[in-house]
Amino acid sequence: MLQPDLTYQLLRNLTSPVVAITAERRGKENGMISDAAVRASIVPSIPRLSVYIHKFNYSHDMIYATGRFGLHLLNTQQLDIVRRLGFFSGRDQDKLAGIPHHRGTLGVPVLDECFAHFECRVVNVMDTGSSTLFLGDVVAMGCGRAASLEPKGELLTPTYFRSRMPAEWRQEYEAKLKEAQQLSAEMSRTIKPVVWKGK
Repeated sequence: MLQPDLTYQLLRNLTSPVVAITAERRGKENGMISDAAVRASIVPSIPRLSVYIHKFNYSHDMIYATGRFGLHLLNTQQLDIVRRLGFFSGRDQDKLAGIPHHRGTLGVPVLDECFAHFECRVVNVMDTGSSTLFLGDVVAMGCGRAASLEPKGELLTPTYFRSRMPAEWRQEYEAKLKEAQQLSAEMSRTIKPVVWKGK
């Protein structure tokens, strides 16, 4: 017998590190937070990753239209980045304003400070109902603006973030999560086949 609440709590163990996703379209930049990114290749010469982006996220349509995105592994000193990029919509404000960043090889925003970053070109997509799975070939990587390719700090995980977020953020976080779950529930039952034509 399926117990939805318990199942959801147990599935949280399968999440990736906390990542910041960035995109650019027609001069407009945006960033968002996800914990649904994974390595998608074990071949060192063909680095690939995948990330699920909910269709109601502003970044979703930017990535779908351009076929490119940046993915940043964050460190444990970047809780403020999670709040800035994850608690607000890019439709309402420039979320990257005030966050030091630069344009990368593909023209996507790259955060100056991060554990590591990957610039990706979309090579395939899969509709999952409420989200799209973007499969990306990694075409450039680094550690923000750092001259060294050695990551600095400790990798930020969802468990670390949830256990250490400031108490004054918790109510807002829970409300945003509940809203996203409700939106996703309405969309999750319809999955459409997609043929990615590339950009």
